[in-house]
Amino acid sequence: MPGTNLTRSEAVERRKAVLKVESYEVELDLTRGERVFGSRTTVVFDAVPGSSTFIDAITDSVRSVTLNDRELDPAEVADGLRIQLPSLEARNVLVVDADARYMNTGEGLHRFVDPVDGEVYLYTQFEVPDSRRMFSVFEQPDLKASFHFVVTAPSHWVVVSNSPAPEPRSVSSADDGGARSLWDFAPTPRLSSYVTALIAGPYEAVHDELVNSAGRRIPLGIFARKSLMQYLDAENIFTTTKQGFEFFEEQFGCEYPFEKYDQLFVPEFNAGAMENAGAVTILESYIFRSKPTQATVERRAITVLHELAHMWFGDYVTMRWWDDLWLNESFAEYMSHLAAAHTPDFGHAWTTFASVEKSWAYRQDQLPTTHPIFADISDLADVEVNFDGITYAKGASVLKQLVSWVGQEQFMAGVRSYFAKHAWSNTVLADLLTELEAASGRDLSSWGGVWLETAGVNTLAPVIETDGEGVITRFAIQQSAAEVQPTLRPHRLAVGFYERDGEGRLARTQREELDVEGQVTEVPALVGIARPELVLLNDDDLAYAKVRLDPVSLATATEHLRDIAQSLPRTLVWGSAWDGARDAETPARAYVELVLSNIGAETDSSVVQTLLRQLATTLDFYVAPEAQAGTKRSTAERLWDLARDAAGGSDSQLQFIKAFSALAASPEHLDAIAGLLDGSQSVPGLHVDQDLRWELIASLAAGGRIGTDRIDDELSHDNTSTGQCAAALAKAALPTQEAKAEAWHRIVETGELSNAVQQAAVNGFVRVHDASLIAPYAEKYFDAVPGIVADRTHALAQQIVVGLYPARQTTEATLERTDDFISALGEDQGALRRMMLENRDGVARALRAQAADR
Repeated sequence: MPGTNLTRSEAVERRKAVLKVESYEVELDLTRGERVFGSRTTVVFDAVPGSSTFIDAITDSVRSVTLNDRELDPAEVADGLRIQLPSLEARNVLVVDADARYMNTGEGLHRFVDPVDGEVYLYTQFEVPDSRRMFSVFEQPDLKASFHFVVTAPSHWVVVSNSPAPEPRSVSSADDGGARSLWDFAPTPRLSSYVTALIAGPYEAVHDELVNSAGRRIPLGIFARKSLMQYLDAENIFTTTKQGFEFFEEQFGCEYPFEKYDQLFVPEFNAGAMENAGAVTILESYIFRSKPTQATVERRAITVLHELAHMWFGDYVTMRWWDDLWLNESFAEYMSHLAAAHTPDFGHAWTTFASVEKSWAYRQDQLPTTHPIFADISDLADVEVNFDGITYAKGASVLKQLVSWVGQEQFMAGVRSYFAKHAWSNTVLADLLTELEAASGRDLSSWGGVWLETAGVNTLAPVIETDGEGVITRFAIQQSAAEVQPTLRPHRLAVGFYERDGEGRLARTQREELDVEGQVTEVPALVGIARPELVLLNDDDLAYAKVRLDPVSLATATEHLRDIAQSLPRTLVWGSAWDGARDAETPARAYVELVLSNIGAETDSSVVQTLLRQLATTLDFYVAPEAQAGTKRSTAERLWDLARDAAGGSDSQLQFIKAFSALAASPEHLDAIAGLLDGSQSVPGLHVDQDLRWELIASLAAGGRIGTDRIDDELSHDNTSTGQCAAALAKAALPTQEAKAEAWHRIVETGELSNAVQQAAVNGFVRVHDASLIAPYAEKYFDAVPGIVADRTHALAQQIVVGLYPARQTTEATLERTDDFISALGEDQGALRRMMLENRDGVARALRAQAADR
């Protein structure tokens, strides 16, 4: 959308260089109907006298613009996206009176109607550039200011913002007779606009408090829609939150910087959560109305701790511009896992990190669109596409490597100095590195260059020579890099030796920690030791690198993977095996067999979840096409057996049933699904609750066993937002041309769906057992995408561009058509080019893997 893409040069030259913003008063009227709300903004700011600039304001209409008591003609200065501000004085007061639009995309001020009771719920999502959708604002992180929100809303609503909620006072009734009240919040500390927030509606809440390290009482609140409160396990969330407060205040040497801490579970959220200062919004799916897997419970805890860490790193001290977005997110991601690992319930958090975060990072870092962690962010469009596995997962992995490099205590000492020196201000990466150097005595200039300013992942492999009796005569570590990303980096890592004990379990018998640098690093400390059954590079997962096993270790791991006693080294072997399949170094069906032979013994829920996702990808894309149907059928049978053999009611049993339902295509497998649904079939200990019922409904829909009437019948018993999304998925999954045409029409042509329902429909559309069913839509996709990107917000467009890409047409023809499409893109379509390059890479990788599998 022209005018929405703020550039870094504009932010620096036209705003930061001429402005200092003091305060905003934002008056919002949320009683004007379903489409728009009133937004009156008063901004007080200093400027270079005589200069001109602009303020961001995505509006439906502008009634008036007053600058220093001067009326400006909205028709001349406002275009619905920006408002031009000419002839500024040393001290300025700007008043913009406008109407803004509610959104249904999860951006700006999102409006949701609960199908259970018809109540309206609102929440904001402003990162990166969407506070301008609610009020007029200089939308960039380094123009911090104080924000004073004054909100008029229906009297039966709850209104939450960054400051503690004031006592509302009654105002005049609406024309429809509904009572109105006004909430006048106290001004906030100096914040960046993207972490301000407004959440409004008949939310219900549970309250608690804690006494922090400074002896201050911090009120805590957990909010959710009325129809979900019966499922809210507030005690668990409060426990995690309190543990996080204690851990972070101790580690950061700095008390929590805000007056209260609310966590609000909101509908149709695009992300996991958002770090609004003192008013964190969280994905509503983290309220569990059915039995969750332990992986999901752990993910919620990590999310809660991630957002809490942001209160210091992100809100209290904030990046100057979005090129340090990686540091903001990576630091919170690292600290959330560190905090979780210190709690009684999530001691295996680093296993989860290796399984989930690092696998995401390695995947992202091998795409043709990979980029340095410290990316060149020239405008807001660059920011939106850089919310990726580099920003979050690789950045956090590299911070973990840095901690090993400088030492845990030294790292935290540097962080404490950083917070003390830069409270309430904006910083750049160099500010943090300066403090870490001072605390550790390490020169980090070269480290930053190779780790943060270059892209790609290194591969480490052992070089082992032995004498005739199996004693090691040479041990070295060989480092390599991809041709297109040739940088070799320094690594701090451990080498572990593993032998089977008397019970047949593989346990560590030797550990050597060292620095690795260059192409070959000799390890003389391991010479003269008997060669073990398994050698594991990067033991304890200190380094960021792919690891290869030597032939002896590979044979041991393949035969005895389930016998590795500890979850983290076992996960590192799983990761190495997955890399081999993805990189077409080992046949896909060999990886399938490895997973099915060992996953039943896996004890870590997050690892099981990751393995099942990787198994699904392997079956759909990496197994040779002529073998896919048979391999999927046999895999489904073995998953069914695994579910029946698993402990009744166990986490793994539930995950195996869900994986089985996704693969079920044969008559007997669909019979089993139908039996589970109607109760004529059972698996010992398995409880078929409502969310699992929807999984089974989707399976029967994709298998052609049911139609829309049966889906509508299920929806009549669960007419909730979750039910509506599940029904949209199931209907889009029906294996008929009519169902696919209807789904395509609703997703692509009408643009009527909210973000959550659209994502569900996209997932259903591509859920097919026979990819030829959706083959006719490949060309339609390429025809439709340019218009989609031009007309829809980034969140909705990305769902379609990525989700509907014809990846299941895994052919050279798809690559050629994609190449033609990319070559026709203009230079101003960088975000679309990037998404298409990543789409293409998936097909190219699949073709290589299929060739290896043959």
